[in-house]
Parts: sequence; structure tokens; C-alpha cells
Amino acid sequence: MDWQSLPPLTALRAFAALAQEGSASAAGARLNVSHAAINQQIKQLEAHMGLALTRREGRGLALTEEGQHLAEALTEGFGAIAQRVAALTGADAQRPLQISVTPQFAASWLMPRLGDFQALHPGVDLMVHPSPQRADPSPGGVDIAIRFGLGQWPGLEAELLLQTEIVVVAAPSLVGDRPFLELEELLEYPWLSELHASFAADWMFRGDLSTLRGTSVTQVPGNLMLDGVRAGQGIAVLTMSSVEADVAAGRLRVLFSETGETGYFIVTRPGILRPHAKSFLRWLRAQRPHGNSDAAAI
Repeated sequence: MDWQSLPPLTALRAFAALAQEGSASAAGARLNVSHAAINQQIKQLEAHMGLALTRREGRGLALTEEGQHLAEALTEGFGAIAQRVAALTGADAQRPLQISVTPQFAASWLMPRLGDFQALHPGVDLMVHPSPQRADPSPGGVDIAIRFGLGQWPGLEAELLLQTEIVVVAAPSLVGDRPFLELEELLEYPWLSELHASFAADWMFRGDLSTLRGTSVTQVPGNLMLDGVRAGQGIAVLTMSSVEADVAAGRLRVLFSETGETGYFIVTRPGILRPHAKSFLRWLRAQRPHGNSDAAAI
């Protein structure tokens, strides 16, 4: 790498602070310099690169498209540096291990098992972030994510944890023992859908139904989906791994299923994990179904 071609570090720090804080005054306060010094550094950076990185917007500054790209690179770069320095100095050792997971998977799979990890690793503090919105592992942020999909997330490493079918389920109290032959028949009933997620809508679209629109649609957090469908409040699209016990006990019926390559994946950033993250990763691998190192379908 030609280090001599890089802009001055002070200018890059000033621009990163401006991008994060949104104004020269706030950026200056963060770096303990005047807003005039920030503006001067930005001008020098733009002159060095031959690009406009900011533009006037009202009484403030906004980033140009080129500026936004640079800001994203600096956030990642400075974050990686900060993480590595913290790891080398031991400052990162006591930071809680942050796990991002969907609410449905957290409630049905992770939380019932988490006591085992805590018993094995009593000195590790955890922060579990249940959200249907994807949160990528990042320096100083989420350490490990568990996400449903095909395992294809550019720039990240994905390792299969559980392979599972997608199923449409309902309580017998709602649909009785009626046989379902056509997907359109599902629209005769109320539906439950995960709040802020398009999982069910995506499945219906693949099934040639343009919209998820039963007699009504109730959106709830993923951790409440099972409670609602058990109570007969609607039909839901879930993963077989989350409803297997209910189906076996007769509390739910599988109306349709789709077998494919989907599953829950352990998602991490490339590179070296900190020790607590390594411990959690080893524990996750040990939770796979026995008899198949590739996490057989359940």
C-alpha cells in the first residue's frame, strides 16, 4: 500500500467526526478544536482528493455521495483500529458480548439454552439484541449475529447452525381439520405477521400470492408470534425448528411447508474474534443437532 498517497490523518479524523456529529461545531467539540479548524481540515482533505465531500444544505453541511462513501470507510477503519487497540491493551476484555438475533429465534431456541452457556462461562456478560432488522457484526458493536436465510451476506462469514423448513401453521381451534390444497384458501383466515419483518410476505410472494391479506393481519413482535398462533389468533409463517414441539403435541397444524437450503446461520466479521466471542461460537457449534456436523434439518 502506498501510504504516502493517503490524506493527512488529522484531516481524516476531522472528516469522520463531521460525518458522525453532523456539524463542524459538534465535530470540533468532540476533537477539542474550533469549528474553524474542522472546516479548514475538510477543505484541505477535499483539495488533496480533488473531490467535493460536503455541500451546503440550509445553514449546515451535508455529505456528497463521495463523502458518504468515505465516511463509511472511515467509520469501519477507525472502528477496526479502536477494536484492535482495545483487544491488545485488554480494555476490550470486559465489554459485554453482544449477540444479535431475531425475536422469534431468541424466544424459541436461544433463551431456553442460554443457561447452559452461562453455567459454563460465568465470567462472560451478555447483551442479547432481539430484532427482526439485520444488524451486522461490527468493530466495538455486535460480535455475533444469528440470522435466517441462505447464508449469503457479502463481506461477512456465515456458518450454518440449523437447517430448517419454512412452514405455514395454525391452531386446530382456528382451522379445524380442514385439508388445505391451494394457497388461496389461506386468505380466508386472519394472519399473524412479525412486526417490521417481511418474512411471511416474502413467502406468499414466492407462492404467487401478491400480497399477504387474509381477513385481517395482526403484526406482533417475533417473540409473541407463537403465543398468538397457539391461541388461534391467526395463521403464521414460521420455521419448523420453532414449532416442532407444538406440532408434535397437536397444538399446531402444518398447512404447507417448503424445504430448501434456508436455515439459521452464525454470522461474524472476517478476522480474529475476541476470546469471549470465540467461547460463544464454540458453544453454538456444540448446540447443533447430534449426528450431523452440518446441522441436519429439524
